[in-house]
Amino acid sequence: MNTIDDKAIVKDYFNATGFDRWRRIYGNGEVNKVQADIRRGHQQTIDTVVEWLKNDDNLANLSICDAGCGVGSLSIPLAQAGATLYSSDISQKMVEEATQKAKETLGDKHNISFMVQDLEGLTGKYHTVICLDVLIHYPTEDAAKMISHLASLAESRLILSFAPKTLCLTVLKKIGEFFPGPSKTTRAYMHREKDIIEILENNGFKIERKAMTSTRFYYSRILEATRNSEQ
Repeated sequence: MNTIDDKAIVKDYFNATGFDRWRRIYGNGEVNKVQADIRRGHQQTIDTVVEWLKNDDNLANLSICDAGCGVGSLSIPLAQAGATLYSSDISQKMVEEATQKAKETLGDKHNISFMVQDLEGLTGKYHTVICLDVLIHYPTEDAAKMISHLASLAESRLILSFAPKTLCLTVLKKIGEFFPGPSKTTRAYMHREKDIIEILENNGFKIERKAMTSTRFYYSRILEATRNSEQ
């Protein structure tokens, strides 16, 4: 399946049944045990990145591109901390939900600009580009193109998360494919960490920080990469 097909599937999914499912997971409402576990894992990933950026103590001076912003789970707390956010998602429904959440949390005037856009359609330059829990929807060869494009937008730093490809997780994924649920309408791709690091290095970045989120049903490797000074 090529990139265009994957993009179309992801876009259609998150504008239809997937939107309702993930809005519940990202929200505070009642969910089943699996969804609750995924909610905890996703929030741990968000909390890790927010903590990294807050610890640097310069958020008020940063422009940040949140590529694949979903319902604003990352954009809103970073905006609360003073950063200027440019947040996008391939799903119009997700962007509408994020816009409403930002208004409810931050008021009518806030420092987030939302747009409906896929990753490779993004333009501009930003101090930091962040892309969390998006690469799982695309195979590595297509993820490489997306990462390269995101790297071209990042003046200083690029933060990514992805489902790591390990023997254990590969086996678990194979087992899960024997019991597909009705809402599993997008493919789940895992990536080898060394492949993602190589892509980043080929685009002039070096790894600064790493973290791993691991719950029963949610696995996410987080990498922070900064642009090499000689670039």
